[in-house]
Amino acid sequence: MNTEISTVTTKGQVVIPAKLRRKFGIRRGTLVAFVTEDHRMILQPLTPEFIRSLRGSLKGEPSALKFLLEERKREREL
Repeated sequence: MNTEISTVTTKGQVVIPAKLRRKFGIRRGTLVAFVTEDHRMILQPLTPEFIRSLRGSLKGEPSALKFLLEERKREREL
């Protein structure tokens, strides 16, 4: 595990080191997600590469499409 250190500003901002920005394809305007897990926080860049890596991860039951269609049907009945 490699460690990079940055300081939080008074506005709560953090500079991501250039080495990590290059490695993970983080550019101006890149969205990032903050994921908390026990006593740590994970910063996940939401790059096109990351989105592509998720393809197929929701296969199987319950089907997301089936769930969505059932929800829409239920909402129409209300």
